[in-house]
Amino acid sequence: MRSKHLLGLLMLSAFLFFTGCSSEEKKDTGTEQTSKEADKKSEDGNESVKVDKGLLNVGVTLPASMFEGEDMDSSIAEAEKEGIKVTKNDDGSVTYKMSKAKHKEMMKEMETELQKTIADTKNGEDYPSVKEVSHNKGYSEFTLEVEREAYENSFDGFAVFGLGLSGMFYQLFNGVGPEKYEVKILVKDTSTGEVFDEVIYPDAMEETEEES
Repeated sequence: MRSKHLLGLLMLSAFLFFTGCSSEEKKDTGTEQTSKEADKKSEDGNESVKVDKGLLNVGVTLPASMFEGEDMDSSIAEAEKEGIKVTKNDDGSVTYKMSKAKHKEMMKEMETELQKTIADTKNGEDYPSVKEVSHNKGYSEFTLEVEREAYENSFDGFAVFGLGLSGMFYQLFNGVGPEKYEVKILVKDTSTGEVFDEVIYPDAMEETEEES
């Protein structure tokens, strides 16, 4: 389905945005940012995903930074093939306006991909210490049940990153504001039931960038 290809482009753009925006901020470490500049940056709508749910249509606005180094025209062409109206905004962002039915279809496909990620995490060969993954309805909280010793002595912690990123994508495209979205991941010892680790996204991504 073409819509799945479009979803892939949107999610790829979102992934590049999330992994790249912190790096861009780090380039300015040699200069001090005044409080006014910080306020201006926080108010700049060009650096957030916006979802406008109207009575008949839904508008998803992706910031210009999501398209850096990407073929914007290709993404737009794919969207228009799906009957989605695309508008290039003056600030470089792009607004995809679609019917509520189309947005519902996109969210359903995103949920399907998220469920696949969950299944691969607990049943695949990449994270052998992970035995179970549960979540709430909005994908804002996940619980990983793991064999603690094996988990702590492996790279299975990368499973947390994948779920955190997927949960953030789902919330953002479903209309949760950039200032409100959050994904909490609890890591529980399957033998004792003890929660021995808690990771909050996007905070964890910012902390990782500060440490690097």
